[in-house]
Amino acid sequence: MIPRQRDRRSAAPYVLVVVGTDVHRFDRLVGWLERWHAARPEVRLVLQYGHSRTPALPEATPFLGHEELQRAMAEATLVVSHGGPATITEARRNGHLPIVVPRDPSHDEHVDNHQQLFSRRLGAAGMVRLCESEAELLAALDEGLADPSRFVLAADPGRPDPRAEAVARVGAVIDDLVARRVRQRAVGRRG
Repeated sequence: MIPRQRDRRSAAPYVLVVVGTDVHRFDRLVGWLERWHAARPEVRLVLQYGHSRTPALPEATPFLGHEELQRAMAEATLVVSHGGPATITEARRNGHLPIVVPRDPSHDEHVDNHQQLFSRRLGAAGMVRLCESEAELLAALDEGLADPSRFVLAADPGRPDPRAEAVARVGAVIDDLVARRVRQRAVGRRG
């Protein structure tokens, strides 16, 4: 893991939210964050919103480059992530226990429920803080701002996190299964 780059005791709280690059909108999460931040303007909230609607937040950006994302994660007090394996792995590699809000296909936020299944598995293992409702997200954010140490993983810059490698492998398996399912559906429609 990469060691943290700032002293959170002396700095204003900084929450980084990453929804990834999927073409589906994640407006539900954007709305939750807008409402939460309106009551906490002292918190620096950086939201990478992808293809979602443009948020009414001062530091919202559609996309972050890899280096910019790494810097933001290293500096953040808390990291909120969609249920994408790569983003979760990056947050953990940067020493964060990520707060994860998986995309929900019933809200047209993804093609299927693989993010929910993956995030629930990681949540049960204590590898993420799973939040599937606005109330759960707000509670996690408030808890993390009150005691950021509860969302920090021990950093060891000389040794990669073996769990991160496992998360990446599981993510690859999920991606493969989703791709197969999409291909099967396509073949079924032609037949």
